[in-house]
Amino acid sequence: MTLPTHAQKPSAKSGSRRQKNGKKTARNVLLGFAAAVIVVGLIAGAYVFNLAQTFNSGSTKIENAFPEESTRPQKAEGNTAMNILVMGSDSRGADVDVETNASTNQRADTLMLVHLPADRKKAYAISLMRDLWIDIPGKGESKINAALAYGGVPLMVQTVESLFDQRIDHVAMIDFEGFKGLTDALGGVEVDVKIPFAPSSGPMAGQQYEAGKQTLDGDEALAFVRERYAFSDGDYQRVRNQQAYLKSMIGKIIARETLANPVTISNMVSAVSPFVSVDKDFDAAAIGNLSLSMKDVRAQDTVMFTLPTLGTGTSADGQSIVLADTTAITDIAAALSKDQVGVYVTAHALDKGQ
Repeated sequence: MTLPTHAQKPSAKSGSRRQKNGKKTARNVLLGFAAAVIVVGLIAGAYVFNLAQTFNSGSTKIENAFPEESTRPQKAEGNTAMNILVMGSDSRGADVDVETNASTNQRADTLMLVHLPADRKKAYAISLMRDLWIDIPGKGESKINAALAYGGVPLMVQTVESLFDQRIDHVAMIDFEGFKGLTDALGGVEVDVKIPFAPSSGPMAGQQYEAGKQTLDGDEALAFVRERYAFSDGDYQRVRNQQAYLKSMIGKIIARETLANPVTISNMVSAVSPFVSVDKDFDAAAIGNLSLSMKDVRAQDTVMFTLPTLGTGTSADGQSIVLADTTAITDIAAALSKDQVGVYVTAHALDKGQ
């Protein structure tokens, strides 16, 4: 056999064929990548849609959460700051009554006015003592948490709006039982216990909560945010414990490992939705848009403090009450109006909560 003395040069035709095949391969790779992106997008979209459906179907909508428009403060044009009234109710397993425009047997055990500034770089939560003695519109002086019993959610909104002369944009009522499921869905929440105690009643009665950092499961967290009788200053320490728990919980919720775990997120939404009631416009879409606007907020950007008071006292009819500090209320109302709550917090050294 005679061997060729040199390699045969490829023809122009075969080179053209390989070039076409290369272009076809590249095109197929691009099409495959595009298809993968579309599939992932559809899966992600379906996941988000299912989460929204879970929240919207599981939570309770308060159809008439706000008082008559003529009674409400108006927001200045262009003011995009947001105020959300959050009510914590301890039903201890009973159905939470959110009947509107009517008297109920429900009282708000925890009240927070959450202020989100226009730049959405911080979140401020102002705790209002439930025994704060103030004027309830149309009812006279009483404890602030009685507004819910006197006239449902609309009267509670009107009471807080009247207190600060600020408009409430959204309302959320959360049953304490929701803390249990949410904590377990997160795999527990680490809390720094400042004052050791043992609950005086309930399923965790007698269990010692040692001082220092410890991870609480659902039952332990529920007892932690409920307890007040074990403390010398009662409700004041309970509010501080609730703030500490909420801040730790928020930190864990927005942690990278939580947000990257779709199973955890799904479990959280499923666990807490049945224990949440919101105004009809505060649905999953609205909450999602709000979350996107606050995507850069971290746990350290959440500031929680208690509305200053003048201590405790006794009402004319013998009730144990918390005395309102009208100067503090006026100053905070002005800070809310100017969207300068951060300035007030810094001036009064409230950054660590109080």
